[in-house]
This record gives sequence, structure tokens and C-alpha cells, in this order.
Amino acid sequence: MNRSSVWLAETTILLLVGALLAVATVNVVFRQTHINHRLVADLRTWSAYTGRDYHNLSVSQDTRGLSTREVVCGNTAPGAPKAHTQLCLVITGPVSHGRRSVPGGWYLPPRVENLTRYRYACFGAPKGQSLCRR
Repeated sequence: MNRSSVWLAETTILLLVGALLAVATVNVVFRQTHINHRLVADLRTWSAYTGRDYHNLSVSQDTRGLSTREVVCGNTAPGAPKAHTQLCLVITGPVSHGRRSVPGGWYLPPRVENLTRYRYACFGAPKGQSLCRR
């Protein structure tokens, strides 16, 4: 092999690696933008559902799969996070008119983690899942 063949092979490989990195970067940016859009809609949904415009809400994303299921929890009365009873909503589906659907939710007592054993007054049940202890 002469020098020009080696140079051509190296250049081709570098261009392919660069194209792969560019596509991966665009994919990650697009995905993160979509997730941020969804999370803003989740906060709007919680505010519209509860009639409260709080900004200290906790959002838990479904990290087990590629679903678009989030749980948004916030106090039912003004105060520090988890200082009062919390209302947690399961929010799913696509964004429509700046909001998403709420197939279920539950309440949590003050100062507890969002664990099944503390949930009460559950309503709805997304996709056949039990939201509270039985």
C-alpha cells in the first residue's frame, strides 16, 4: 500500500466516525428537548388539575423503560416541599394543548417518601397497575 491509499483510508474512517458522532449528538439533543417539553407540560397539568400554581414539585420519571409515564407530587397547601399532605398524579401520554392526561394518583402524608405503603385515597389505575397497598 502506498501513502495515498493509507491517507484515503484514514480520512474515510475519520469522516465516518465524525458523522456517527454528529448523528448521535443530534439524537441526544432532540430526545432531551422532547423530555423537557414533556416535563413542562407535566407541571402545567399538575397545576391545572389541582388549581395550585406551585413551583416546588417533584417529578419522577419512569426509568425502567422507554415509557412517557411520570409521577408529579406537590403539597396540597403552601409550604416547604413535603411539609404538608401531598397530591401525586400519574401523568401519561402525549402533550396536547400544553398538558397531558392523568389516569390516576394518590395522596401522601407529610414528610414521607413516595412509597406504596404510605399512599392513600388512590384513584384511577393506569394500565392495570395497583397504585396503593391492598
